[in-house]
Amino acid sequence: MAEPAEEGAERAEEGAGAGAEAEVCCAVSLAGPEPAGGPWSCSGVVLSRGPGLVLCQGAVFAPFLRDGPEAWAQPRSLPPGALLPCPRLRVLQPPAPGAARPRQHEARLLGLVPCGAFQRALARAFGRAEPWRFGGEAEDDPRALHWFAWLRVPGLDRPGGGWAARAGAGCLRKGEGLLACGSPFGTLCPDLFLNTLSKGVVSNLAGEENALVLTDARCLPGTEGGGAFLPSPRGPRLVAVIAAPFCWKGAEWVGLTLLCSLAAILRSSTALLAEAGVAVPPVPARLATVQAGARPDPLGWVALVECGAAWGSGVLLAPRLLLTCRHVVEAGGPLRVTPPPGPGRADAVLEGRVVFATKQSSPFDVAVVELEESVLGFVPPLPADTFVTGEEVSVVGFGALGRACGPSVTAGVLSAVVAVAGRPVMLQTTCAVHGGSSGGPLFSSRSGRLLGIVASNTRDTSAGATYPHLNFCIPITVLQPLITHYRRTRDPEAFAGLNRADEGVRAVWRLQRQPGPPSKL
Repeated sequence: MAEPAEEGAERAEEGAGAGAEAEVCCAVSLAGPEPAGGPWSCSGVVLSRGPGLVLCQGAVFAPFLRDGPEAWAQPRSLPPGALLPCPRLRVLQPPAPGAARPRQHEARLLGLVPCGAFQRALARAFGRAEPWRFGGEAEDDPRALHWFAWLRVPGLDRPGGGWAARAGAGCLRKGEGLLACGSPFGTLCPDLFLNTLSKGVVSNLAGEENALVLTDARCLPGTEGGGAFLPSPRGPRLVAVIAAPFCWKGAEWVGLTLLCSLAAILRSSTALLAEAGVAVPPVPARLATVQAGARPDPLGWVALVECGAAWGSGVLLAPRLLLTCRHVVEAGGPLRVTPPPGPGRADAVLEGRVVFATKQSSPFDVAVVELEESVLGFVPPLPADTFVTGEEVSVVGFGALGRACGPSVTAGVLSAVVAVAGRPVMLQTTCAVHGGSSGGPLFSSRSGRLLGIVASNTRDTSAGATYPHLNFCIPITVLQPLITHYRRTRDPEAFAGLNRADEGVRAVWRLQRQPGPPSKL
């Protein structure tokens, strides 16, 4: 994957070396007199030490709004006078060298700011058809998701201090690595949780200059307001702020994290900061890329597959040949395939024809689709012939945000390779897989080779819970010989062996290897 590197340098950057994430991040505590009570808390980022400025999520101020939740409908920033009573604000940082307790600084509110670009991206990505639910302070009122708070913290002033090292979100690419830093549960137990890290990738992007970023870095309530950092040769660059853990889509657990571009917040905050006498240095608009060598692009293999009211993902194996799951196309309606965009390739929706689908009794949930016309300029994936437990892998598919923003990317490891008679018949991964991902490609993050296709995640039927980070894929080694035979003979009977799997394979895909009561999974 391409390595990011900056086009030029910023002066007086803070926290550009090792441990920079912890130096830039903090926790914010609010406490008010009765009846407000408290305390309330969230995470934050120290954006400047000349003057000392902290940015955090705005929803934590909800108990103090003079006009109540209706204030979130305002299109303009809210001054400190919009709060009643005015809470006491404190900022917590990691202990100084040799000290045992976190450092604490008094703070005052400069104002609350709505990020319009993020609000518009939210409306596009999260339609009203699904009951979306987010974690953290915005759980009770999603209208607060696009609000952020600026704090003036004199105790963070440093002579000659500058702004945190930053990068523009417009440079981000799906699948690129990110580090999220925040404090789970806010200031509840800072000795244990202050400024913890979570590693993930850019899962999806939406809005003007990528105002909305979705990542599979796992963040808990209390981390909202923390930072998301883009690795670079000169140290990590703050690129976005955690808006909320993305918890539920209907009855499905999602387990991703919603980020707001820092550049978008700064653009929305220009007037408020200017009134406070603060000049904001420009955020670098782009990062140059240092190519690590020619690599296949798995985003070029995945297609949206729609059949009647059902939809899912598919893997293009040749300009007119696609693999998906039987349950994606079993409705039997008109089949529409939207291939990925590419150089010299206009957006198009192609008709497809199912030439083979496994029977309901087959353990392998597979369908083979021929397209009415070729996908121009398509570069086919290279299939893997071996699997290494523990290797880093990724999944691409139309889960999580579904069709709104194109395919999403999630990363993890190959957690298990299940074999019968020495032959791999199931792959398990820790990638987050959601409804709509079925049929999408599983590939090696290092080699880029195609490992298999996604069949399902896990549902506990007794608890009614879905586990996206435990999922099952059909190894490409099961399918590749059949695909080769079909492309040579054009005979769909090449795939008939998938319906004749032995009992050992069937037991694996029933998630029940030994005789006994039916599996609850």
